[in-house]
Amino acid sequence: MRFFKEAGIDTLSVNIFSWAALQPSEDEYNFTKLDKIMALLKENHMNVILATSTAAHPAWMAKKYPEITRVNFLGIKRKFGGRHNSCPNSPVYRKYSARLAGKIAERYKDYDNIVAWHVSNEFNTGCYCENCERAFREWVKKKYKTLDEVNRVWNTAFWGHTFYDFDEIVVQNNQTECNSPTESEFPGITLDYRRFMDDSMLECYKLEYEAVKKFTPDVPVTTNFMAFFEPLNYQKWARSMDFVSWDSYPTPDEDPANTSMWHDLMRSMKQGDPFLLMEQTPNVQNWQPYNAIKRPGVMRLWSYRAVAHGSDGVCFFQMRRTRGASEKTHGAVIEHAGTDKTRTFREIAELGGELKALGGELLGLRTDARAAIIFDWENWWDFELCSGPSRDPEYKSYPKEVMRWYRAFYERNVNVDIVSPEDDLSSYKLVVAPLLFMLRDGFAEKAEEFVRTGGVFVCSAYTGLVDEHDLAFLGGYPGPLKDLFGVWVEETDVLPPGDTNSFVYKGLTYEASQIYDIMGSHEEDTEVLSEYGSDFYAGKPVLTKHPFGEGAAYYFATRSTPEFYREFIGDLVHECGIRELMPAIGGVEVTCRENETDEYLFILNHNAGEVVLTEGAYGTDLLTGKTVSGSENVTLPGKDVMILKRKK
Repeated sequence: MRFFKEAGIDTLSVNIFSWAALQPSEDEYNFTKLDKIMALLKENHMNVILATSTAAHPAWMAKKYPEITRVNFLGIKRKFGGRHNSCPNSPVYRKYSARLAGKIAERYKDYDNIVAWHVSNEFNTGCYCENCERAFREWVKKKYKTLDEVNRVWNTAFWGHTFYDFDEIVVQNNQTECNSPTESEFPGITLDYRRFMDDSMLECYKLEYEAVKKFTPDVPVTTNFMAFFEPLNYQKWARSMDFVSWDSYPTPDEDPANTSMWHDLMRSMKQGDPFLLMEQTPNVQNWQPYNAIKRPGVMRLWSYRAVAHGSDGVCFFQMRRTRGASEKTHGAVIEHAGTDKTRTFREIAELGGELKALGGELLGLRTDARAAIIFDWENWWDFELCSGPSRDPEYKSYPKEVMRWYRAFYERNVNVDIVSPEDDLSSYKLVVAPLLFMLRDGFAEKAEEFVRTGGVFVCSAYTGLVDEHDLAFLGGYPGPLKDLFGVWVEETDVLPPGDTNSFVYKGLTYEASQIYDIMGSHEEDTEVLSEYGSDFYAGKPVLTKHPFGEGAAYYFATRSTPEFYREFIGDLVHECGIRELMPAIGGVEVTCRENETDEYLFILNHNAGEVVLTEGAYGTDLLTGKTVSGSENVTLPGKDVMILKRKK
């Protein structure tokens, strides 16, 4: 406790993996140790994020109720061991996990230092047992009502897969339709199984949510996310959470833009409400190929990056290094040496001092983003399962395609949200929807309304091929978006690495690579901004602009280099009147949060060496107290941060 106070740590997550300690047998609960911990934290004026402990069930439970453990993708029944080994459709797991959450909440409901509930931990998924098979059949029956509709949406006439009874529907694993987790002979069936499994895990979360809310209705509840974690549709989960939290573990050489995009995703999932950085390592990680320690200043820099993008807290895993098992070499605030003399501890204490001095200055700020990128989890699932256009993971990576566009906003210092197709788009001036292979029902109408009322909408190659059941649109691509874009994509070419095409934009030649939509025709009022330079489709449109109502829709038919995206997005930002916060400086990240009267400009130097800031940097630096006029050059050292407060 003394070390925590010295480091400025005022909030602790506890009880995360304590189920075995709290419930040593079916009818016995033992809170002796947790009582002592909770009393100690209250005595030392520590805030508590109290976990429900349900991410790993006890050994006795697996022994007495073997149906609780999962069956993996290969159809192999697991025994006790590891974490996230509980079948989400096991009645035993659901019963005892919710019961434990309720007992913890009832016992500690009068502790006024509990600031949040932490349900389970890093929810994971993937079970293919008999519990899940039975539950999947019921899920399908509820969703589609009749077998005729099931056979229609899954196109089971193909390869003679017609179902005559709901009991003939089976789990989607290596024993049935799937050659691998990303290859399915019937993507529509496998897509629905992913939806079902996501729903199953979310139901488990909700059971615990309701159990703790019964006793502590005013304490907010969360569970910790993991960036672009494919198996779970976090955008849907966020609707059932009081606030979003996540665990940030970039590699030592991670592109800063990646982590910033993940932060923006977390902020955007609750319509711009602040999120919480629940976990980051104070120093070294232990599970990556090369676990380099964080260089001096990096922990502080990355902590402020989270705050810059919308976090209202900076937390760490772990507080004290465990003595054994898989995370004994994972960094901690207090190392095995048990001292406050380490470099890591000193850096944390310095950061804690700064945050204490800031007080509540940065809490509750919001981000005014007038640009958005659409990211759709279900589109990710479906595109990955599709047998085309390539099996190369580089070509099939939906997050990498999104990053191509995000980076352009990032490098131009433009605030951008990462939104779902179900979100309201009316507050944005510019919306980019990369690789929207699957168009859900109603989205085309939403996009048309956005553009009709003055918005600028952008899509990229391989857009609008299938509906939400993975059934191809008849009448040509991009499906129901054809009228909006004023183009018809006749065919798509996919070439191996190194085999490229080209196009000219604003007098400069750019590379076209990987995927090439070839337009069969376009409307008379569709403006062709660029054309392919070679191959049999030389002269066919690469980039088009179609006026629609008060706005415009752009279709980009290939993939290109960062230089093109940066230039093109710059033109669109200018067209839409969206502010670039500061002139771009390589390796320097700039973002902005605000309240009703002031804005806070975060300037983060990811470079090892110093940079000189010129125009755009003005205000009072909250970290040094110095005033920056904006009319003189200011030096920002390597790995350093500046937070400029100024009137809006």
